[in-house]
Amino acid sequence: MKKRMISKISRGCLFVLCTILSLVFMYPIGIVLMNSFKGKLYISDAPFQMITAENFVGLSNYEVGISRTGFLQAFGFSLFITVFSVIVIVVFTSMTAWYITRVSTKFCQILYYVFVFSMIVPFQMVMFTMTKTANFIHLDNPVGIIFIYLGFGAGLSVFMFSGFVKSVPIDVEEASVIDGCNPFQTFFYTVMPMLKPILITVAILNTMWIWNDYLLPYLVIGTDYKTIPIAIQYLKGGYGSIDMGAMMAMLVLAIIPIIAFYLSCQKYIIKGVAAGAVKG
Repeated sequence: MKKRMISKISRGCLFVLCTILSLVFMYPIGIVLMNSFKGKLYISDAPFQMITAENFVGLSNYEVGISRTGFLQAFGFSLFITVFSVIVIVVFTSMTAWYITRVSTKFCQILYYVFVFSMIVPFQMVMFTMTKTANFIHLDNPVGIIFIYLGFGAGLSVFMFSGFVKSVPIDVEEASVIDGCNPFQTFFYTVMPMLKPILITVAILNTMWIWNDYLLPYLVIGTDYKTIPIAIQYLKGGYGSIDMGAMMAMLVLAIIPIIAFYLSCQKYIIKGVAAGAVKG
């Protein structure tokens, strides 16, 4: 009885602590959302003041932001780059992880550690040579940058996939081979469905990274194909002036798709990271 009471108190304290932490993390988003409906002068003078009839400007910040940044076009570029980059990363890195996990050779072991090592190399070390190389081989466009994202996202993705593939029963793959499947059929028809939790986990992590990335698109494709983070920077005026109202509005529009995507898929993150067995 005493242990049950202690357990209830512990769960209650943990719930309160998690609630407080959730409110702390949600507070900045709430401030951005609130300021997106306020006049820019009021944002500068009193950014934490609640919305009142005096400072409320309706949807005018959104209208100004969309017209000045070309938001709809930037949204299209961001969506195209993010969707296809994530698809390419998920498909190719899962195949790579499956191969280097199942084929026990010295080459595969070295290849695995090369992918792991790539995770600790700072982007700033390679960004100059990467930009020059991308320009030289004509990857400085929305299609070419997809392959650059594949290179930068391969390290973590292969690492996560490799850990999960080890939990997939090899007997299932052998049964597929006996039934006449070639390696590609074995992977796509047998292995890949079992990787669903980690597939979604890797997709979520890469989606949040690519959608919010500013530096890589700015260096590679520049202002010719503006993504959302780059387009938002165009709200800066001369002498450092910034239309804070329009910027807050564009930030809200930028985070809505990624938050909706995350909330719809977040339950798979825990499954993907913690899964250690396959039911079948």
